[in-house]
Amino acid sequence: MSQEIELKLSLPRRALPALRRHPLFVAAEKQGNAVTLDNTYFDTPDLALKKRKIAVRTRRQGRVQLQTIKCETSSAGGLTQRPEWEQPYGDSFDFSAVDVPKVRKVLQRHAAALAPVFSTRFRRETRLHAPADGVRILMMLDTGDIIAGERSEALCELELELVEGRPQDLLVLARQLAAGLPLLPDDSSKAARGFRLHLDQPVRPQRAEASGISSDQDPVEAFRTLAFACLRHWQGNVAGAAAGTDPEYTHQLRVALRRLRSLIRLFTPALPPTFVEDWSARLADNAAAFGAARDLDVLCDELLLPILDAGSRYTPVEAVAIAELAERAHAARKAAYDATRVNIDRAAQGRQLLDLTAALLDLPRNPLIDAADLGTFARIQLDALRKKARRRHAAIAEGVPQTLHALRIAAKRLRYAIEFFSPLLPAKQTESFLRSLLHAQADLGFVNDVDIARARLAAWAAESAELRAAAAYVCGWHGPRYLRWSRRAVRALDRLLDGRPPWAD
Repeated sequence: MSQEIELKLSLPRRALPALRRHPLFVAAEKQGNAVTLDNTYFDTPDLALKKRKIAVRTRRQGRVQLQTIKCETSSAGGLTQRPEWEQPYGDSFDFSAVDVPKVRKVLQRHAAALAPVFSTRFRRETRLHAPADGVRILMMLDTGDIIAGERSEALCELELELVEGRPQDLLVLARQLAAGLPLLPDDSSKAARGFRLHLDQPVRPQRAEASGISSDQDPVEAFRTLAFACLRHWQGNVAGAAAGTDPEYTHQLRVALRRLRSLIRLFTPALPPTFVEDWSARLADNAAAFGAARDLDVLCDELLLPILDAGSRYTPVEAVAIAELAERAHAARKAAYDATRVNIDRAAQGRQLLDLTAALLDLPRNPLIDAADLGTFARIQLDALRKKARRRHAAIAEGVPQTLHALRIAAKRLRYAIEFFSPLLPAKQTESFLRSLLHAQADLGFVNDVDIARARLAAWAAESAELRAAAAYVCGWHGPRYLRWSRRAVRALDRLLDGRPPWAD
């Protein structure tokens, strides 16, 4: 068995000439001529190997045929480390060389049922980057297609495979290339994309993963595990948000950045101050670049649309003014998404993703932190967040939106922290607490949406009495629910924050 360590970067085909002209690509030694690789991926009719995260592939390069077995592992920032077995292929599969018994048994059990599922055909250019003694990296540029029956998908990616050195050396090279090229780290393997194509599954916005920490980790190890999960969440929504076709991508991208910022704040006692300061600022700036689009989605679809659908409830004069407000809202939303497509630049996002991956791998060790008990650390941090939420709750002032907003933020940070630490907490009590917290947070979220909309509508209507009346009508229409839900959330949080939390001894 060999251990494949690689970093994969996707790029648009229009960037290929610039890549081939890049000084680092030009200086790297060519490893023979470019070759065409024909690959066929096999599985059972019910995709038994895919379910176990095993990929079986044959590859034809000229007259040479190879059999390759790969096991999927977690990756982040495009950086992947996984076991691989490769050998010559004859007329049938031979799994005897697979030296992990569990994997070999699965393969042998299903060998007779294996059949072609999809294929890839691409042109590969290979160069060797050797910047220093002890560092050798293969740069493999693949351009071609993934084919599953009548469906196909274009393939254009640069794989950096570590021959000698450390995983960080891959990131050094990737960051140097990304300084002037639109490279985006990509955790999706050719096999994963091929199976998605075979199953005719559309690409969807990626949501946050469940926490994967364990009690035997120290705080820095746990932070790194959680941060890589947030990074995958961020990375999985960049391309869709940049395309601007589905607002959920933008929403999930904002959620990923918000979770990362909360995570850094949560683990601040265990992290270097320079890391906290740098990445708190960079992530805040990134999120601010496209925050308006989601707010305008809510205004158009959740606040204005119900009123427009209930047209019989207002007069013809009001109808004209409300329709004009809606027109302005839709125009603002279009402008916000146009700006989002500009601000969510592949190259800029790719550079930040690579920078954060490198920073996470290079986090320094601290003997005191290494010796800290993660469970104790979690309880201390959760208690602090709960106390802060209780203070925000005590400061609630009727009719002052800012106090409700502060409570909403405190509740959200507490929720994120509980989700991050959930593997360390009793499952049943934690699930119940989170469910109640989420309901209260959703109520306060609606209240905040109305407050944001009120300010935006007031600005649009400032110069027109008719529009001011329409804006007042919109806010008044939602007023009863605003009051009911805000009071319901405050009561629920009163009970929740004063009760016994799931992390209590």
